Amino acid sequence: MDQSFDQPWPASLAEARAIQEHIRTRIITHNAHGPIRTVAGVDTGYSGDSALAAVVVLAFPSLEVLDYAVARRQIDFPYVPGYLSFREAPAVLDALASLRIAPDLLICDGHGLAHPRRCGIASHLGVLTDLPSIGCAKSLLVGTHEPLPNVRGAWTLLHDQGEVVGAALRTRPGVRPVYVSIGHRVALETAIRFVMACVTRYRLPETTRAADALASHGRIPR
Repeated sequence: MDQSFDQPWPASLAEARAIQEHIRTRIITHNAHGPIRTVAGVDTGYSGDSALAAVVVLAFPSLEVLDYAVARRQIDFPYVPGYLSFREAPAVLDALASLRIAPDLLICDGHGLAHPRRCGIASHLGVLTDLPSIGCAKSLLVGTHEPLPNVRGAWTLLHDQGEVVGAALRTRPGVRPVYVSIGHRVALETAIRFVMACVTRYRLPETTRAADALASHGRIPR
């Protein structure tokens, strides 16, 4: 794992912003990954002053659960929108380190480039670990997009301040879109294809569903 930004974690917003600006310069926005045989969902829940991170590794493309890990860390950083990775990433890194099967790709429940400083948790984790990563968020953080057709797999670009930062993706007819963005080492259209390949009959990809259930309820859905 690349340790450049692993420790120490910032003690102030100014330090956190500087770290995000630095990480942003290291994000690779084109396809720079090998064969994807395993894909991991990443999510974090909260209990009191602790973050509980869950990582679930699935075979790709079968989506069979192969491995999982959870890790709990005390939260040492305040809640500030746009800086959630500093609350969540330490626990996620602990969970990743506990896996027996290394993932070839991370799909994070959060944003990558679709972030005010173009460095959401998917990019933060991707650069820290040098793993290909994708942000797949349930809600919009920044940007606007055109209306989406009510068709499975329809997508439209997400723009913010004149930049393409991601895409709104309709995973099922009649449901709200998810928001896909580059994390690290995966181009946007490739990221969309990976997310859709992990979607079955639900709005969210199986990676996210599995990690969310493990973080929130201590179990993986069947």
